[in-house]
Amino acid sequence: MTPPQRRRRDPEPEPSQQPPKEGEGKNPERLYIITGPDGERAPLDLVTLIVARAEPPSSATPEQSAVLRMCRAPLAVAEVSAYLSLPFSVVTVLLTEMLAAELVQARAPIVRQHLPDRSLLEAVMNGLQRL
Repeated sequence: MTPPQRRRRDPEPEPSQQPPKEGEGKNPERLYIITGPDGERAPLDLVTLIVARAEPPSSATPEQSAVLRMCRAPLAVAEVSAYLSLPFSVVTVLLTEMLAAELVQARAPIVRQHLPDRSLLEAVMNGLQRL
């Protein structure tokens, strides 16, 4: 007599049903086409703000058109990368080309001023408590 076989309550999904890991399933040739052969980069940080200076020209690639539409209001390079689902390095090359063509403008991030004086905050808090 053979012992009964144990079965799992939650069977593991088959390998073909598992979602692809990050980086898998992407086409590296497509990234090369977006960036071009030279691949030069402007010194852009993740927080550098990009602002569109023009409407998308008819000769613009789909990625360039998307960047110009997104960046009507200032948008950080990291956000552009996330919205386009492209690696940061590819986006910097794309933005470098757009900066050279004067389609976009790069701005330093807006730095907040120092915190207000503690005595001012306490005076505001005391005034609000009196109300």
